[in-house]
Amino acid sequence: MTKKEIIIGVTGSIAAYKACDIINILRRGGINVTVIMTKEAKEFISPLTLQTLSNNKVYSEMFELPVERNPLHTSLADKAGVILIAPACANIIGKLANGICDDLLTCVVMASDAKLLIAPAMNEKMYKNPAVQENIGKLKKRGAKFIGPVKGPLACGHDAMGHIAGTDSIVAEARRLLRPSPLPSPRRGED
Repeated sequence: MTKKEIIIGVTGSIAAYKACDIINILRRGGINVTVIMTKEAKEFISPLTLQTLSNNKVYSEMFELPVERNPLHTSLADKAGVILIAPACANIIGKLANGICDDLLTCVVMASDAKLLIAPAMNEKMYKNPAVQENIGKLKKRGAKFIGPVKGPLACGHDAMGHIAGTDSIVAEARRLLRPSPLPSPRRGED
């Protein structure tokens, strides 16, 4: 059974406002969206805004009482076809690459077999830092997909690499990943 839900993880980046457009476009396309915010993301955008746009409860706290009998992180992980982290700061990339589960978003990612799409957004020097590049490499080797960043205006005032990828590109890739993979063709002579 194909899961038609996308979990969007929003992290502590000035690009957090881009999650609003991503959620709007996905919802208009008939995709159910659940948002998980890190505590740092709340410094940039309000949970109420994302809840209104997604028409679903926004999750942030690891130890909220679950609505269902299952633990919150596993019940969220089980319903996702794709987990999209947009924007993804250097901190969340580092945690995921190194197996650190100290908040709801990292626990959901680690407990899920959903496809993982990461849209980094950060200062150019942070993005090019060898530790960040090593962490991105680790995640790619494990099957995570990355989109962006691109060259563009950054919060520090520079026009450089680190700007979050375009909303339309992120949405298109998330939709592509949500589609079921085609079944492999049988080899000649096999039934």
